[in-house]
Amino acid sequence: MKKNLSIHVLTLLFVWSWLAFACTKPEKQKEVAKEQSPNIIFILADDMGVGDLGCYGQKHIQTPHIDQMAKEGMRFTQFYAGSTVCAPSRSSLMTGLHTGHAHVRGNGEYPLPEKETTFPQLLQQQGYETAMYGKWGLGLPGTTGVPQKKGWNHFMGHLHHVDAHFQRPDSMWKLNGEQLEKFATPEDSYGNELFTQEGLNFIKRQSKDKPFFLYLSYTVPHAELVVPEKYMKMYLNENNESKFEQEKAWPEGRHYGPQPYPKAAYAAMVSSLDDYVGQVIAQLKAQGLDENTMVIFSSDNGTHVEGGRTREDVAFFESSAAYKGVKRDMYEGGIHEPFVVRWPGKIKAGVESNHIAAFWDIMPTFVELAGGATPDSIDGISFVPTLLNEGAQEEHEYLYWEFHEQGGKQAVRKGNWKAIRLSVHKNPDNPLELYDLSKDEAEQNNVAEAHPEIVKEMEAIMKDARTENEIFNFTKKKS
Repeated sequence: MKKNLSIHVLTLLFVWSWLAFACTKPEKQKEVAKEQSPNIIFILADDMGVGDLGCYGQKHIQTPHIDQMAKEGMRFTQFYAGSTVCAPSRSSLMTGLHTGHAHVRGNGEYPLPEKETTFPQLLQQQGYETAMYGKWGLGLPGTTGVPQKKGWNHFMGHLHHVDAHFQRPDSMWKLNGEQLEKFATPEDSYGNELFTQEGLNFIKRQSKDKPFFLYLSYTVPHAELVVPEKYMKMYLNENNESKFEQEKAWPEGRHYGPQPYPKAAYAAMVSSLDDYVGQVIAQLKAQGLDENTMVIFSSDNGTHVEGGRTREDVAFFESSAAYKGVKRDMYEGGIHEPFVVRWPGKIKAGVESNHIAAFWDIMPTFVELAGGATPDSIDGISFVPTLLNEGAQEEHEYLYWEFHEQGGKQAVRKGNWKAIRLSVHKNPDNPLELYDLSKDEAEQNNVAEAHPEIVKEMEAIMKDARTENEIFNFTKKKS
């Protein structure tokens, strides 16, 4: 009798369990069977210094939304761009290759070649819907680097670098199916406002059934210091004059538009970017997508000295933080970037990471989170263990950069050592500068003479870390 009763009870338990699962919503059943890959949003500033954010020490510019991201997620202190200017930095981001191996190693309209796979292409293979709004600069129409050939289902923005110099463009490009079409923008509209709205519309169209990747590639605070009035007002007094002293007006008739108050305008541009970040996160919450979406904020290279912005302005804002240099420098101020990651429930809040990483690590990181595999030929190393605090984090033996403007430059970071070689085109064997970043993060004390063995090691890396390139090479000029 007891045996029959036990069988009856077990049968009832089984039926109840089955009914509970059968009544579960389809999307919940999918979560039970397999956890869905995360949505990913990557937000990139253009020419913003590591010190321009409150969470990195900024005192004059308001960035509450990005600061909140840092409080709710992870703030990296040792993250590097792919290069010290736009095109090679973004190429490194897309391909997982540093500038010793990538095709694009300098600014200009050089398209990504067919042989270089981008991480959006790999995310597409894992079922991701991909969208990009903003500055591309890695392939004009008719080339191998156009967005539709490099992993984008949706695109609107600038294909040419120079078009992205102007904050109120009269036209942009948009992807319509497999065809790029140029269209006129609304009169007096701001490009970054349009990018943000397209990004928000894209998020609105998403569901929990398919993962997505959104890349917002902004053109602020790049050199044309022109910004919507609502942000400019944040830094003007009751007389509509700059809150900052010693403003030096940028006149009309030059490449970039005029600006009477460059300091106020630069601050306003950074705050506009912060507001766009806040709008994106608010839209994720409204869509119920916040918990399974990783949002990243960074910049493509160091702050600039162009369009009315001076080195005195950089020093006033401490845009390069404690570091030496700006855009186009291989010193820390040109390549050391802010990098903030927020993923509720997955990344612990308020974490600071000292892991040393660079743009070429983003490909393997994103693709691993998506459940895919990256090519063996890339230079990047996934930092998923750091993000999730799970497993051992593999470290780079070294980081390498090369740059082909201003006489040619190379840089290597290995552990706390940083080596820089200048005027490489004139002499590929120029003496190195050597810095111990653990004691001299501002790179003020060249200790090359005191450490000949480290210099020799760094020279060897500079030779071995690069391959020949049909466009960018270091060669001695014939006398």
